[in-house]
Amino acid sequence: MAVTDEAIEKIKGMIVSGALRPGDRLPKESELAAELGLSRNSLREAVRALSLIRILDVRQGDGTYVTSLDPQLLLEALSFVVDFHRDDTVLEFLAVRRILEPAATAMAATQITEAQLDVLSSQLDALGAQPSVEELVASDLEFHRGIVQSSGNSVLCSLLDGLSGPTTRARVWRGLTQEDAVSRTLHEHRAILSALRDRDTEAARSWATVHVASVEQWLRSTL
Repeated sequence: MAVTDEAIEKIKGMIVSGALRPGDRLPKESELAAELGLSRNSLREAVRALSLIRILDVRQGDGTYVTSLDPQLLLEALSFVVDFHRDDTVLEFLAVRRILEPAATAMAATQITEAQLDVLSSQLDALGAQPSVEELVASDLEFHRGIVQSSGNSVLCSLLDGLSGPTTRARVWRGLTQEDAVSRTLHEHRAILSALRDRDTEAARSWATVHVASVEQWLRSTL
């Protein structure tokens, strides 16, 4: 094992064991290196690596701290990696969305408040019947983010946020080339919202599946 990898594992072990907790300040570099049996250089490299993935927060002149370890913060690293996707993997991202998003929508059917439903309804009303493709895609992202957030599962919300990026271009492309894409999307959004208002878990799950699968099916037919 490379010395930097070993240093990362040792710091990770301290966090997992509870020796270092969210918000804790790490001991001074010289003290921590001695405690872990590491060189200061390998420790420094490990701290740099862990700060990139939001495990540690290096504050100039103040020291190094364990972050909140909040799922949304940690999953920012996923979004960074996802940005490097190739076009031929978009179908795979859509397939993952088709697994996760209907589950999140079904969860939301029992958790979402009337106020949250009213916000979603107002967003759809404001969009109108003939939005531009760009407006529709932006609204689509906001619509689904609002539903997933209301599911009450922050990890699921962060995962889907990270996965939505690669499929955005496919949705724009579909909107520009498929004749009824705009009207179909609006219809599916209304159907999902109606199922949520009825607290119908299975209908919400089914319409969310149809919604993601329709983009996936269109993309398969064009590739």
